[in-house]
Amino acid sequence: MKILVTGAAGFIGFYVVQRLLNRGDEVIAIDNLNDYYDVSLKEARLNVLQSHPNAKNLTFLKFDIADTNGVLQLFLEQKPQRIIHLAAQAGVRYSIKNPHAYAQSNLVGFTNILEGCRAIKADHLVYASSSSVYGGNTKMPFSETDAVDNPVSLYAATKKANELMAHTYSHLYQLPTTGLRFFTVYGPWGRPDMAPFLFADAILKGKAIQIFNQGEMMRDFTYIDDIVEGVIRTSDKSATPEGLLSKDSLSYSAPYRIFNIGNSQPEKLLDFISYLESAIGVEAKKEFLPMQPGDVKATYADTSKLEEWIDFKPETQLKTGITAFVKWYREYYKI
Repeated sequence: MKILVTGAAGFIGFYVVQRLLNRGDEVIAIDNLNDYYDVSLKEARLNVLQSHPNAKNLTFLKFDIADTNGVLQLFLEQKPQRIIHLAAQAGVRYSIKNPHAYAQSNLVGFTNILEGCRAIKADHLVYASSSSVYGGNTKMPFSETDAVDNPVSLYAATKKANELMAHTYSHLYQLPTTGLRFFTVYGPWGRPDMAPFLFADAILKGKAIQIFNQGEMMRDFTYIDDIVEGVIRTSDKSATPEGLLSKDSLSYSAPYRIFNIGNSQPEKLLDFISYLESAIGVEAKKEFLPMQPGDVKATYADTSKLEEWIDFKPETQLKTGITAFVKWYREYYKI
């Protein structure tokens, strides 16, 4: 199978490419290596991929998905059978300061990916959405059939837009698309702008960690291995207009699916910090602050539709995942 993975030097993309190489797929991996966070971490991930035993099946291209002509040419030249689209401008808070970065990557870039898929009649497009689309929703757990019309950040709005755009292409061109709403992904090689990384760094340096909304937050933390399993399994099972979940697919007329991928076990932020302190062996200095703009108090995934579709449910316990993350962090940064 020839598979295009965008955002291949990113956290999730890195693991997805590894899994595809492990099973012998041919992978076209692209990333623009932007400086939203430490580029050296992205380069280190790429070094791991390029040292893989099946690296002969890997082609890496430094590439910006906002390059309209370039993306189309890439699709026409490479003709991937499947596309796993993980490239995006990430981050809720950054979207408040740099909205144009989100318009370019998440809207223009996603349009280019859809057009590329249309041009070559791709077998299946799987793309990253986000639990952020649930915005101000208060009904828990979040279900794919809930209305998601109240985003509280531009990042969330662009992810909702991606789902709408995908449906249009699924309907007009019968392009099978599957959107995956990720819930707070963490683990080794994680993003430096996410809480596990930020907190571990502060604790080990003796600095205070910033805890927003006075600590009254809950997150459905999902371990990276579970996320990747969900991505691979959904990629292997193309969306269809009719089938097992036709009544729940959010579309009766198009080969289109949306799924939550979360651990379905929301954890209190203070419990998460406690696990981190235990794994590091140091008590954190804590600074309690008000709620931040664009943030939400709680996330909680209903994954029943995902389980029915691919017979998989994320199950890694937070304490286990945090221990693995801290082990990697200490080894990588030699702390």
